[in-house]
Amino acid sequence: MAATEYAKPGAFVTPGIALATIADGCRSGDGTYELLGIVRAAVAGKVRITDDSLVIVERNAAASVVPHIGSVVMAKVMKVNPRLAAVEILVVDGQPLVEPFHGIIRVQDVRRTEIDKVKMYECFRPCDIVLCDVISLGDRRSYYLSTARNELGVVFAKSIAGFTMLPISWQEMQCPRTGAVEQRKVAKVDGGAEPQPTPHADASGAAPMTL
Repeated sequence: MAATEYAKPGAFVTPGIALATIADGCRSGDGTYELLGIVRAAVAGKVRITDDSLVIVERNAAASVVPHIGSVVMAKVMKVNPRLAAVEILVVDGQPLVEPFHGIIRVQDVRRTEIDKVKMYECFRPCDIVLCDVISLGDRRSYYLSTARNELGVVFAKSIAGFTMLPISWQEMQCPRTGAVEQRKVAKVDGGAEPQPTPHADASGAAPMTL
């Protein structure tokens, strides 16, 4: 069994995170509880340990905002691999956070159809800003997120050239400076028409023929 990891004083924690052990002489204080000899966070906030080994989680108004199942969150993509995109949650139900939460978008949660054809790197890239639903608490340290609804997905992205891109379909964004098109799982704009894939021109500049 792996050794329990404890949050350090000053760290931002969420409910359930291990903070200290009774065996080391620590005691459970405000914002914490003791279970099986381990002091854990009962609320979201910052850890403080007093001179007499009392473990406290200090809560503030912003720290009280915690994602829950059904929350709509805005997150920044940190890394992408074939199975998932790891993100940092920055906003929960319109409320900015003091400290980010960790989240994961799994390949099966990107969209509702043709899940077996999803390629994560064609949906998200590092530094994209993504709108997601919270669908599960996950493994306690990372929330499971979904972009399956049409209005969820990438809302902000920069091109390889470094310019803010514009959505041109539900699966493409375009650099306004270079004209280059990049693939993304694009969020549908409120009140807008259902986006359609944009045909690409061939080398001669002509659009492909539609039969």
